[in-house]
Amino acid sequence: MAIYSFNENSLKKVDTTSFGREGILERQHLQTALRHQIHVVAPECLVISEEFSEWTDSQRRIDLLAVDKVGTLVVIELKRTETGEHMELQALRYAAMVSTLTFSRAVQIYQKYLNSSNQDVDAKTNLLGFLGWDEPQEEDFALDVRIILVASDFSKELTTSVMWLNERNIDIRCVRLIPHKFENQVLIDVQQIIPLPEVQSYQVKIKQQSEERRESRNSSRDYTHYVFQGKSYNKRKLVLAVMQNWISVNKPTTLTQLLSVFPQEIGGGGLVVSVAEAQDIYNRQGKYRHFLGEDEVIVFPDSGKYAISNQWGLGNIIKFIAQARKNGFEIEENN
Repeated sequence: MAIYSFNENSLKKVDTTSFGREGILERQHLQTALRHQIHVVAPECLVISEEFSEWTDSQRRIDLLAVDKVGTLVVIELKRTETGEHMELQALRYAAMVSTLTFSRAVQIYQKYLNSSNQDVDAKTNLLGFLGWDEPQEEDFALDVRIILVASDFSKELTTSVMWLNERNIDIRCVRLIPHKFENQVLIDVQQIIPLPEVQSYQVKIKQQSEERRESRNSSRDYTHYVFQGKSYNKRKLVLAVMQNWISVNKPTTLTQLLSVFPQEIGGGGLVVSVAEAQDIYNRQGKYRHFLGEDEVIVFPDSGKYAISNQWGLGNIIKFIAQARKNGFEIEENN
């Protein structure tokens, strides 16, 4: 559809142009503008990195990496061309590469981005505020990756591929930026062409089954909090607080002394492991399974550093609380 100017009951067609003709560059101009106003192509998203590339043996870079309001990662790829030039294939590779990103790693990446753009902002606080979370929820972060392709137009081959991928529940959107020239000013018509807004509700129905499975998984989670020494904790933080309290009071010098009060079997897969083993688990799995903060690691004079498990569900938290109460700790549920 054409764009017209309206003046004195007459319509005058506004001519289209091209980004190249107007000297508008992809990275220097378009990308810079969009990173500051990402809502133009990706509503309710927060940019956490630009030109992101932190994988081994690859020179590829994600133009813009963002997060949406439910903690889904959003890969945004941008081209000023009129075909898209295989950008859907690049974006799929990028989506796979970032799919294992954890909340804690995302905070580090976001802080680096903020620092590089001279923004005096704490990444963790800002990201939690954007998501509406009181504290990090690793299990709810990056459950999926969305893709947004932005170009002045797309080839038939690309749009066919994207529609086929959408039918298979891979969330890819195509946003067209059409430049126009009117009275020496460049105007940009922003259009989401895939999925078309009028058929989006139909595609939601197609995805309903996978969403119901996700909702079922979420509803089965236990969000009970526990009160210990006047403070409310979730399951993971409760374990850390109780054990740190016992250590500060009793000052054990060996791991054996700690395990005599809190046996390994309470944690199912183990209550504590060496810091080296905990780090190795993270390197292999891409997720932190233990508390590894500087103020969270246990240090024994004779046997090194140890990390407490942060993997606590309904089954093992009941055992832990029973053991803690057996040793005089007062813990109450706060539903």
